[in-house]
Amino acid sequence: MTGMPGMSSHFTGQLPLAPSSVPAPGQPAGTYDPTLRVTALGGGHGLSATLRALRLIAGEITAVVTVADDGGSSGRIRREMDVLPPGDLRMALAALCDDTDWGRTWRDVMQHRFTSKEGTEATLDNHSLGNLLIVALWELLGDPVGGLRWAGALLGARGQVLPMSTVPLTISGAVLSENEKGELVRRTVTGQSSLAAAGKNTRVSHIRLEPENAPACEESMEAIELSDWIVLGPGSWYTSVLPHLLLPELREALVRTPARKALVMNLTTDTAETSGMNAADHLEVIHHYAPDLRLDVVIADQDAVQDAQGFVDAAERLGAVVLFSKVGAGSGTPIHDPLRLALAFQEAFKGS
Repeated sequence: MTGMPGMSSHFTGQLPLAPSSVPAPGQPAGTYDPTLRVTALGGGHGLSATLRALRLIAGEITAVVTVADDGGSSGRIRREMDVLPPGDLRMALAALCDDTDWGRTWRDVMQHRFTSKEGTEATLDNHSLGNLLIVALWELLGDPVGGLRWAGALLGARGQVLPMSTVPLTISGAVLSENEKGELVRRTVTGQSSLAAAGKNTRVSHIRLEPENAPACEESMEAIELSDWIVLGPGSWYTSVLPHLLLPELREALVRTPARKALVMNLTTDTAETSGMNAADHLEVIHHYAPDLRLDVVIADQDAVQDAQGFVDAAERLGAVVLFSKVGAGSGTPIHDPLRLALAFQEAFKGS
């Protein structure tokens, strides 16, 4: 990505970063630690839930985001412009916006999607404005990390958002399916959106990223090294959580860092990606793809764990204790409540 002629001078000097040491308005006394450094890894709605919770308790937040998305607006931009898919990065930035008029307005602007008039298929149809803004900054600066920092400054984001890699990644995996003879055969499914749907009623395996030795973002590895805590999950297990453990440099950074590590479980195991898996199986997947990774705590909602003892045993094999905590929003849909999750993080961080 190269800068446009005559534009680079507009982006010189001090980057106007928003202050991160001031508690958010309405923050309960004694819960916010401006010195707490947390790096959260993931993508999509799961990472957004984690960031909204961490925003309530931590002063220094870094989001390390997957860059394998190939669907929707992000997929179109990725194919047409040969850039990182911006969608998950946009969602992370929006999640870090303050709960103020400024923050809510810019959050909604970033998430706004264009809709063409009825009967018309327009170029902007279903594109998110935030995706276009991020790509514009990338083109002007020629730097994906710098572009995200400027976007964060505009939004007043309470933390920084980084890609897990500076090159677009492609995820693939194997699924079992019936052929025309009714026999079970293993087939390879390529692409995040296809793989996310392919796991329904079957088991996903042999997950890999391409390019296999893609470079991890240096700033992401630095954040992992300097954090007090690393948070992985919740989110789509194979396409949002696991990719961070498939990138060799990033996995090594997670194994090597002195930071303590927490894993947040999903509120349901019945997803298209994890059909037939229980909560303990989710932990076994983590261990399979990153056998050297050790966790300190696993946060789980009791309602999402069918076999509590089996789950505790699986966590122990990862070196972790289990913290059962009511973290769901209680709305009938599997959505984490930011305040409940923030309280669970506090308990986990202080108890470990």
